[in-house]
Amino acid sequence: MSAYSVVDWHDGHEGYRCGYCKSPNTNYSHGMSAYKLTVADYQDLIDRGWRRSGTYVYKPTMKKTCCPQYTIRCDARAFNLSRSHKKVIKRVNKYLNFGTISDKNEHSDEVSHPSASDYPQRDFDTANVDVEGGNEVPKLATVDRKLSPKAVENKSVAAAAAPNSGVDTVRHHHPKPGIGADPTKPKCMKAKLQRLEKKKLKAEAVVVPTTDTVQTDCLNKTKVKEKKSLEDHLGDVIDTPVHKLEIHLVRSAPASEEFMKMYDESYALFKKYQIVIHKEDEDECSESMFEGFLVESPLQAKDDVLPHGFGSFHQHYILDGKIIAVGVLDILPKCVSSVYLYYDPDYSFLSLGTYSALRELALTRELHRICPDISYYYMGFYIDSCPKMRYKGQYDPSYLLCPEVYSWHKIDECRKKLDVHRYSRFAEPNISDKDSDVELNDVLVLHQREVMSYGVYRSKKSRVTDKKSVSLYAHLVGNALAKRMLLYRS
Repeated sequence: MSAYSVVDWHDGHEGYRCGYCKSPNTNYSHGMSAYKLTVADYQDLIDRGWRRSGTYVYKPTMKKTCCPQYTIRCDARAFNLSRSHKKVIKRVNKYLNFGTISDKNEHSDEVSHPSASDYPQRDFDTANVDVEGGNEVPKLATVDRKLSPKAVENKSVAAAAAPNSGVDTVRHHHPKPGIGADPTKPKCMKAKLQRLEKKKLKAEAVVVPTTDTVQTDCLNKTKVKEKKSLEDHLGDVIDTPVHKLEIHLVRSAPASEEFMKMYDESYALFKKYQIVIHKEDEDECSESMFEGFLVESPLQAKDDVLPHGFGSFHQHYILDGKIIAVGVLDILPKCVSSVYLYYDPDYSFLSLGTYSALRELALTRELHRICPDISYYYMGFYIDSCPKMRYKGQYDPSYLLCPEVYSWHKIDECRKKLDVHRYSRFAEPNISDKDSDVELNDVLVLHQREVMSYGVYRSKKSRVTDKKSVSLYAHLVGNALAKRMLLYRS
């Protein structure tokens, strides 16, 4: 039974407080307690819109909840650094290298929209501006560009009649009679015909490369600046920096020796973060809450492929021997899934939210080189109706999960639909979720420590009243998982 995932379905479906729009009772989701989850099963669950918080696994009721939450992931292999990402890395590196602290007004951890800083600035023509007087004086030639020759002449006469108008007098000189075209030169061709003639001559020309031309071409190619990768930017730190940043990935469940060594400092940082950033009271961020939310995990550790293995981890960001941030991660067969981040508010000037996400993307790329199946960085839920949560879309290329057929779609295409409706299906109408068709009697259950099908379980019980809830569970987790995981039945 050790190879099975074991879950216990929760029948309740009451509305509760929404942390995004602050509504008291409009947030709806289905959930189950996970006693054990294999990393493969959890991978399949998040690919059907599920997500864990400690040992509780939940799936938003998308058509009913006030703020629909779409699973979002970034293809780490093809990740494109934006200008704002480079600025964040440069800010951190400048602080590490030289101790330089940027102006607080120059940065922000959350970007409301990824393309907000990409709009081009309008270029103004300063050639027509009177610098001394501060007035914009249009050049006469520019103003008269669209006027007829007769209108230009009339305007010139008017200007001559008003010497104090501030406009220079324009004098017209009639050209002298010409002597006609030069008979020794070829006839003038229209511009289009000239271009066609040049193109024809170029196509007919045969160029034999010489040693000098080959050397010149090679020299020009070496001058082309290669595009720096994410790893190149992150690694741009001098040998003897002012501050030393270390990043340690430590297993949190089961707890490793290094995790326990840093436990007290990590919890103290979590408490400070919750109180300062989220304005929580001390009793709301107790140690038991920290344990249940960010330490306990149902994922079964697996150490056969990766150096650290699969499962649940904390990534410590240690600056000069002190933890300043902790990223809570799950490493799964196809992805690195971000669970939570907490950091020291005193270091907000480093934009640690963005910086840690870039570090986690780099980790995903590193693991991909060892295990090619690990290709994606999962960022939890994207909530288009909440402006503060749209920043997750700034990591390109990103994809959203269709809430009905569980296919992946480019976020730019999804946003067009979400601009119209908070809830939207992304897949084409003719596509269906084939994995939702489940034969109820084939669902696996765990009853009195014995593994059996739901059909056998029903035959053993004199009265069965859970058919509806088992059917809903099987529909939401999908046919494959319903036949693989064990649903606990008392």
